[in-house]
Amino acid sequence: MRIRIQGDGDEQALTDLQGWLSRDPQARGLSVEPVSRTGATMSTLHALDIVFERGLDIANFAVAYANWRVAKAAAGTHGARNLTYGDTTVDIGHLDHAQLADLLRRLESESTNPGTPLS
Repeated sequence: MRIRIQGDGDEQALTDLQGWLSRDPQARGLSVEPVSRTGATMSTLHALDIVFERGLDIANFAVAYANWRVAKAAAGTHGARNLTYGDTTVDIGHLDHAQLADLLRRLESESTNPGTPLS
């Protein structure tokens, strides 16, 4: 399963999240690929593509992401809140780790069982 976390105009948030995931003992095994867009002067970090190869990856990412959001909230980091999977984009900035893991599992289930409601 591949998801995309958009920068939402905050390249520093993506850079910080990428570093956080690489240092987190549980999440550092995730495949995290930066996605850049070419701008007028140089390439800018636009998103992170994250690949989950096993079910445990979803839980590890969800905990790491939720911890990152808590740690960065005091610093005013607002970017990297939108998750895209296929045609679905969701604001995940307010979700705790259990809610995020549940959402990811439902998105994955929807892709393998079309027509299954997400709610």
